[in-house]
Amino acid sequence: MVKAESDDFALACFALDSVERLRAHLAGGRTLYEVREDGQGGRHWQALAADDPTPFVAQTEPPPFSAKAFFFAEREAVFRFDGERFVAIEPPAPAQVLFGLHACDLAAVAYQDQFFAADAHYQARRAATLLVGLDCRHSCSQGFCTLVDSGPEVRAGTADLILLPSEDGWLLLVASAAGAAALADLDLPPATVDWQAQRALHRQQVASEQGDGQWLQAGIAAINAGQISAATWESLGLRCLVCSGCTTVCPTCSCFAPLERQLPDGGVQHERVWDSCLYEGFQKEASGHNPAGMPGQRVQRFWQHKFGEGFRQTFGRYGCVGCGRCDQVCPGGIGVHAVMHKVGKPCSN
Repeated sequence: MVKAESDDFALACFALDSVERLRAHLAGGRTLYEVREDGQGGRHWQALAADDPTPFVAQTEPPPFSAKAFFFAEREAVFRFDGERFVAIEPPAPAQVLFGLHACDLAAVAYQDQFFAADAHYQARRAATLLVGLDCRHSCSQGFCTLVDSGPEVRAGTADLILLPSEDGWLLLVASAAGAAALADLDLPPATVDWQAQRALHRQQVASEQGDGQWLQAGIAAINAGQISAATWESLGLRCLVCSGCTTVCPTCSCFAPLERQLPDGGVQHERVWDSCLYEGFQKEASGHNPAGMPGQRVQRFWQHKFGEGFRQTFGRYGCVGCGRCDQVCPGGIGVHAVMHKVGKPCSN
């Protein structure tokens, strides 16, 4: 994937007469996924046929689930042991396209790319995937992407192709060599408008809708300065129902647990499954000691992972991409907005 040192990173910019024609072209020889209504009030990633006639609809809100599961499977076999030798299990990695990813979710994929850099299962799926991003013109209801440098425009090096809404229709930015190769034999005219200026206007619009973010800055500063009392964390921990909703929908959460399963032939299969650092036994040691035995300690650990300075230095950004999904799913009301407003207040010190 092409890396760039500035916002002016596109290899080319085309005028796009039909998003559906682009979608059909990319679906040739690949499984293409797009977020669609499920008919029951929900929105999910769905596989589309190459000749699907349904008009493309730019989603204002990110889908309930990010693209995480396409690369980091909820449950998968890693290797088998037949009593004498270990046999690695190769993951299936069919060619696929994720069509219409928001900038925040693409920033999360780039974050996971680093976390799973040495993981063969993740990397096999990632290498087989073409990412088509979507710039946002307005803020979603819970989003704060401009405050954590993950949107509203797709960041350089996070997508192969980028759909850019324009006053006169759509533009298509080619952002990687893989994206350019995917457009072979698709005749598109060069864009004649100032796409950089349009992106800048969209950025300004979303930033004005999301505000100055003082609540977030104060919370981050308090977390990294260790200024939040144990009592404050415990009060938040008592509201955690340990449902793991936040860690499930968070696009950068990557906790997993090992699982050994007995096979009918007497062998053993080693699997990994999604886990949550908010579960009471997640950090429990073989000795019986649990360094995060209290709910407040586990909630503290979670938010330190999202906004800890050490993680920012390691991955080049905080572990929160500003999608606001945790606010939408938390039954205890301790998503990112509530927590950061709470811990950023002087009374939390």
